[in-house]
Amino acid sequence: MNTIGRLFRVTTFGESHGKALGCIVDGCPPGIRLSEKDVQDELDKRRPGQSKLTTSRSESDTVEILSGIFEGMSTGTPIAMVVRNHDADPSKYDIIRDTPRPGHADLTYRMKYKHVDHRGGGRASARETLGRVAAGAVAKKALERISIKTFAYTKSIGRIASEKTASHDMASLRRIIDSNPVKAIDEGIASRMEDEIIKAKKENDSVGGVVESVTFGLMPGVGEPVFGKLSSELAGALAGIPAFRGLEFGLGFDAARVLGSESNDDFLFRDKSIVTGTNNCGGMLGGISNGMPLVVRVAFKPTASIQKPQRTIDMKAKKEAKICIEGRHDPCVVPRAVAVVEAMINIVLMDMVLVAGLYGGDSPKE
Repeated sequence: MNTIGRLFRVTTFGESHGKALGCIVDGCPPGIRLSEKDVQDELDKRRPGQSKLTTSRSESDTVEILSGIFEGMSTGTPIAMVVRNHDADPSKYDIIRDTPRPGHADLTYRMKYKHVDHRGGGRASARETLGRVAAGAVAKKALERISIKTFAYTKSIGRIASEKTASHDMASLRRIIDSNPVKAIDEGIASRMEDEIIKAKKENDSVGGVVESVTFGLMPGVGEPVFGKLSSELAGALAGIPAFRGLEFGLGFDAARVLGSESNDDFLFRDKSIVTGTNNCGGMLGGISNGMPLVVRVAFKPTASIQKPQRTIDMKAKKEAKICIEGRHDPCVVPRAVAVVEAMINIVLMDMVLVAGLYGGDSPKE
């Protein structure tokens, strides 16, 4: 499947070393102010070649909106967007045509499809997420109209972790996240995270980490009972991001190590609204939003492409072989994955708000 969503539907297309990548967004409400700059601002957050922490592949990732926008506003018709590749170098990938890279989808794609685009991983490349981020920009603008805002940032790199979680000071949040190359909200620890990535790069290795996301302004009642829960829809969308390895909501895996009395959130009244004393549930109960901030954490493995000798197989010669991967690769996917996590959450939330019939500020019936 290359499409996600029921009412807000996103289809992505393109390969890492093909002519172009992009997406089609169907179901965006009319009247949303949207420009190429709005989309470009989001794409620039995941654009390669911006610092020594990323791949040296130099792409401007300039977006072109082909349809669905007229006079700076959505018309309700499909929004098609495309970004053309300019700095593709498939020559480095000739070596992997028959020798799949450990940790990559090369082998499983070959087993499933037989004939595949091996250049840079083709459709399995993280460059495919470009279309998701472009679509996420549309969802972000639509959600902002009803005051729903999501902030994703780097929570940890390797063993270097931050204890900070996003607060309601949204202006400062965006400024801090965009001010450092690792996209952290903890300015005091960002440089240590950066050092961790540089260390792995110098050793021809890679490192993983965790992206945390907090959504403010999500109204209660988003999510369906049993199947179509907000939690399960988010899980499916986020698990589809390349290098994904784990997911937590709220207290997450720590909930397995505490008592029920420590895990449960008390219900309180504040300004005639129902709130929880803590937010261990991460903004959802029974897979339905409760009006508290939505808290999500996504774990990413170290980049699979490393310049160290590894064992593999030669599928053509039918024998074991060794491989040392060349080319241009991120020593850590996490800083650029921040934009992808934020985009996927916005895409799911926009779809789920529409499914719940809550777009436009309506409240669920009591």
